[in-house]
Amino acid sequence: MDPFLLKILHLAGVFALFASLGATLLGGSNRKSASILHGFSLLVILLVGFAMLKKPPMDQYWWMAKLGIWLFIGVAPVLAKKKILCPCVVFALTLVGAVGAAYLAFYKPF
Repeated sequence: MDPFLLKILHLAGVFALFASLGATLLGGSNRKSASILHGFSLLVILLVGFAMLKKPPMDQYWWMAKLGIWLFIGVAPVLAKKKILCPCVVFALTLVGAVGAAYLAFYKPF
């Protein structure tokens, strides 16, 4: 598959993920739809990300760090819903995680 198309799909998944995360953390009447979009976009990000990677480089560990960030962003709505963390703190931490994932994607430091 074309790498440019994979990047576009990956970014579309990221945009949908943060739109759903914002809707989930704000609450409201469409919370269930936002949760469904959250799960679907996480799946798209994971599958397209591994498709771009094709075969994980076993001598590098940056992709494992990105997988950890993906897991944190996946459980972020639960942290807010169960009142473990304030929703504004959860959203700030997910944004920091997204910046960290972008850094890992561009520089692949380890």
